[in-house]
Amino acid sequence: MSLRPTLDFLLYDWLDAEKLNQSERFADHSRETFDAVLDTCERIAREKYAPFNRTVDMQEPHFDGEKVILPQATHDAHKAFVESGMMSAAQDYEIGGMQLPYTVQAAANSFFAMASVSIGSNMLTSGNANLLMVHGTEMQKEVFAKNEFSGRWAGTMCLSEPQAGSSLSDVATRAVPDGADYQDDPLGPRYRLTGNKMWISAGDHELTENIVHIVLAKIPDENGKLVPGTRGISLFIVPKRMVDTQGALTGERNDVALAGLNHKLGWRGTTNTLLNFGEGKYPVGGKAGAVGYLVGSPGKGLHCMFHMMNEARIGVGTAATMLGMAGYYASLDYARSRPQGRLVKKPEAAGAAVVKDSAAPQVRIIEHADVRRMLLAQKAYCEGALALELYCARLVDTQKTGDAQTADDARLLLEVLTPIAKSWPSEWCLEANSLAIQVHGGYGYTRDFPVEQYWRDNRLNMIHEGTHGIQAADLLGRKVLMEKGRGLQLLAGRVTETIGRAAKVPALAPHAKALGAALQRIGSATEAAWSTGDPADALANAVPYMQAFGHTVLAWLWLDVALRALEIDAQKERAVTAGKIGATDYFFHYELPKIGAWLNVVESRDPTCTALPEDAF
Repeated sequence: MSLRPTLDFLLYDWLDAEKLNQSERFADHSRETFDAVLDTCERIAREKYAPFNRTVDMQEPHFDGEKVILPQATHDAHKAFVESGMMSAAQDYEIGGMQLPYTVQAAANSFFAMASVSIGSNMLTSGNANLLMVHGTEMQKEVFAKNEFSGRWAGTMCLSEPQAGSSLSDVATRAVPDGADYQDDPLGPRYRLTGNKMWISAGDHELTENIVHIVLAKIPDENGKLVPGTRGISLFIVPKRMVDTQGALTGERNDVALAGLNHKLGWRGTTNTLLNFGEGKYPVGGKAGAVGYLVGSPGKGLHCMFHMMNEARIGVGTAATMLGMAGYYASLDYARSRPQGRLVKKPEAAGAAVVKDSAAPQVRIIEHADVRRMLLAQKAYCEGALALELYCARLVDTQKTGDAQTADDARLLLEVLTPIAKSWPSEWCLEANSLAIQVHGGYGYTRDFPVEQYWRDNRLNMIHEGTHGIQAADLLGRKVLMEKGRGLQLLAGRVTETIGRAAKVPALAPHAKALGAALQRIGSATEAAWSTGDPADALANAVPYMQAFGHTVLAWLWLDVALRALEIDAQKERAVTAGKIGATDYFFHYELPKIGAWLNVVESRDPTCTALPEDAF
């Protein structure tokens, strides 16, 4: 089954991406150029990524003592991606970009994520460069960001440390001024960094001639002590190899050393590393310490890094979505071709036992009710998640092209939706992968079929870029409260608009009523969670809150998609894809009712988990 019809519907029929070229920024584009980009990426993904998904899973990266060795397929895929221009597709013409809408870029990149999510780590490179385009100096943009956008160099984000995973306030990497003239370096104030960074994706490889590490570190105070908390965190550019102001390699290696490769459950095609900064293995100018250039102001590193983190969170959500989609398509194909079992017969008399006609021929498993349930659940999760990610991408474009108020509304909506965009697909598209294995039966657990790898790859996305607990605390503890709740009000306004339109359509009116009740419940639960004013009370059940919030958002998107499908059917007299209406029905009948149980504990500020004594576990 092809992804393209689903993408085309969401892009053109639902999000009306063709209208993007009415803005000055995208005026050179048209449906034809958008389709050409999609065609190119679909072809590259089919030829250079998909055939080697199992290869990169089996031939894990290894270190030969000097360099990291990756399969040739990874080099070929990276080369094809770079040559396509997709690394900088949404960037300005002036820096070599296509000035493509981010919505179209996100849709095009979904082909790669579905074909083989772990072959490339291009999301990190583009996110790294985008951060520098916002917070870097002109020289930093010219030397580092542009070389990343061109694909000549790669980029990483170095946050976690062995003793401080998600707890960034406990970062212990130190950055001290490098010489009396440290402020005068044209590449930025120059520091020497020492410390260790853990779980660094694409932290070392030979795919590019250089790797640009974006590193969080603390500058000691006048007493040589690190400032506690996140206030003291600064951000630095630390290249693997030293460069000059023209972007040329100087021939000197920076003091960044690969300490080891981590061997994860999935995403095995991407190197995952422990990096040592400043241990003296590669002294620069005859002394230990990794040379790093300050980005932005001292102590404002986390503010700058959030630009990359938010982009990466949406990227992780998209990766989770497409892994779920890959499993859905695989299990759908299997269910359509696998004969097994027979259907039950109608009892000859009331109260008689249910029997099967053993003489009848076997049926394909897609004809069994429970298999259809599992397939429809996958469709609802994955296509709904794709709608969510593309909607967020559309908000990014609105920020760039809308008037001041419209752009600001898009910014705030994106703030509220980002935790959902990361975590909802990471949970429910992983569930889709689990269902794909179940559809395959015993074969699903073998490496003869791809669904077990999809599940392993996707399991990492629940942790990538912040766990559910972190995203939930961000949502309930910050996002729905920021600017006096205006973001939540904006979202509620858009949901209410969809409810109003759907209420006039008989087939969707019951769903509109259910969504209205869910939206009201979210509002009351938000107030109840914070009614004591104690963050400990409110956040004790932040994850159930986020689950209910996410399901409400997805119900809204499915209702909006269903409305658009019915409108197209009426306008163009073409058959509506029954699957869109069926998936909407499934979500409202099987999924949305779950929010009641989640919100019960939120509203009551249930203390079950927090009150249990440690020795009782």
